[in-house]
Amino acid sequence: MAAPMELSCWGGDWGLPSLHPESLTVMAYAKFSGAPLTVNTINNSWRTPKGDVPVLISEDIVISQPAKILNFLRKQKYNADYELSAKQGADTLAYIALLEEKLLPALLHTFWVEAENYCSVTKPWFASRIPFPLSLYLPGKMSREALNRILLTKGGPPLYSLSEVEAQIYRDAKECLNLLSKRLGTSQFFFGNTPTTLDAFVFGFLAPVYKVCFPRVQLQEHLKQLPNLCRFCDDILTCYFRLTVSGHSPSGQDTADANLQKLTQLVNKESNLIEKMDDNLRKSPQHPPRKLTTLKLAAGGEESPLNRLSP
Repeated sequence: MAAPMELSCWGGDWGLPSLHPESLTVMAYAKFSGAPLTVNTINNSWRTPKGDVPVLISEDIVISQPAKILNFLRKQKYNADYELSAKQGADTLAYIALLEEKLLPALLHTFWVEAENYCSVTKPWFASRIPFPLSLYLPGKMSREALNRILLTKGGPPLYSLSEVEAQIYRDAKECLNLLSKRLGTSQFFFGNTPTTLDAFVFGFLAPVYKVCFPRVQLQEHLKQLPNLCRFCDDILTCYFRLTVSGHSPSGQDTADANLQKLTQLVNKESNLIEKMDDNLRKSPQHPPRKLTTLKLAAGGEESPLNRLSP
């Protein structure tokens, strides 16, 4: 019997199982490959054994970083790429590198550096889920880490000012989205009708940009001009996470299934009770029905006061 596997990750909102791109990537791959992960929502990354998110725990094995987690799942025979050719495998690595180089900096900037988005959406959302007093510190720490990562990868010459860096990372991100849209075309997934590692990474990066309601939506507006990428995200949410475009389970699927089962049990009990009552009534002595006394009209053809009071 396979050892149980638990994935610790940030929670979700806006119709997403998680707002964290790396967590979404691992969750999507697990769905695609059939890996039986137990997902645990955390409220701060310091509670994970390595201080990182997502983290996979299987017995005494602790793994962080999406690429390492996916490699571990493949070793456990949960492989979403087993039908890919060598060329498709190479293309997968190339596109993942493209995502991390071109799209990730703009994603980090949208969530953690863009002041209006950070102050009105990102910081309140994370702070409301992190216990006090860490809620006063961790969102700011995560924002500084995101800015440092952007400047480290994109802040070299000839880009010296932050405004120049911002303009460049959004140009790169839009170019990356255009390339992904062209590569996907009219296909359901990037390599045909079966989702793979590349689909998991693209979904993890695109879904937060697509779904989260930000006041500054430069990247989101460009993504929504590419309907095949939007359809791609919606299809994965619907088919693999059982979420509709509005972010709810179809007919509240999981909850509805449990409620329907309880309701069925209740109806069965009630039916059995009614049948027993019917049997008891049939066996009990029967009395003739009582006759209702008919009220006579008062003298002069006027109705009785009691009749006038009846509806």
